[in-house]
Amino acid sequence: MGEEQPTPAEKPKDSSIIVKGESAKKEEEQEVEMGIPRLRDSSGQRSWFTPKRLLVIFCLINLINYLDRGAIASNGVNGHSQTCTESGVCTGGSGIQGEFKLNNFEDGVLSSAFMVGLLVASPIFASLAKRVNPFRLIGVGLLVWTVAVVGCGCSWNFWSISIFRMLVGVGEASFISLAAPFIDDNAPDSQRTAWLGIFYMCIPVGYAIGYIYGGLVGSHLAWRWAFWMEAVLMIPFVILGFVMKPLQLKGFSPAGSDNALSSMETSASDVQADAETSITDCSETPLRVKDDNLGETSKSEDQKGNDFTRFVNDMK
Repeated sequence: MGEEQPTPAEKPKDSSIIVKGESAKKEEEQEVEMGIPRLRDSSGQRSWFTPKRLLVIFCLINLINYLDRGAIASNGVNGHSQTCTESGVCTGGSGIQGEFKLNNFEDGVLSSAFMVGLLVASPIFASLAKRVNPFRLIGVGLLVWTVAVVGCGCSWNFWSISIFRMLVGVGEASFISLAAPFIDDNAPDSQRTAWLGIFYMCIPVGYAIGYIYGGLVGSHLAWRWAFWMEAVLMIPFVILGFVMKPLQLKGFSPAGSDNALSSMETSASDVQADAETSITDCSETPLRVKDDNLGETSKSEDQKGNDFTRFVNDMK
């Protein structure tokens, strides 16, 4: 009677440590077996992003980018210029050509103006990626793209819309030059080529959707609405690019990232050491709860809870 009995509160604490250590180790082993690297932000903490989520988000952004290119080339947005018959009867033009009275040369310049910004800005963004986090550069580029697309919808003459189309190319340059390296870094080794193929497949698909989209919007609303609606589609990804903790490319480490990589390796080794210590302590103590049914049931719930927690932690 005089011996001190352990309090019930101590048992759940030790058990939770063991379960967390084992689950963390099993989760890491499964990812290693699948060939999927663990995505971490620039501070070394595990990010909400998984490789598949990153692929889906980048594919959607790529679709919107090329939807814009298809839309401006469609009859509903680009339209046609004013035409006159031999008898002197003229019919009003439609779309951008009709409103700004563009000739064939100006229409050709407008369709390719974004390439000027793309060619100039792509090497600049690639160079900045060595000093600035590439994930943040993509967010900045998407913001420039969104503002430029809104400007296209608000343009008042040929020169204004040409300048805005060049800015569209500037904004697109950050994504075009940095998205593929992100996918290449994080795709499973056995599926890397397939993932890049899916990403680049969005180019013709986006063009095709853009032709249909531009025709529908141009005929039912007006050509300006096609650009404004594109901006609305891109806004969620712009917000995501700024509020999520930035990911880091392996080959583009900005200044100070060595500490982040060191802390990432240290934290990974600490987690493994803690898991091994927990399992060793468990073998020395009589306390060990084994309930296969409970473990299987709570596994999916813990995974969902972990994903939600990582998403919340990634938000600034």
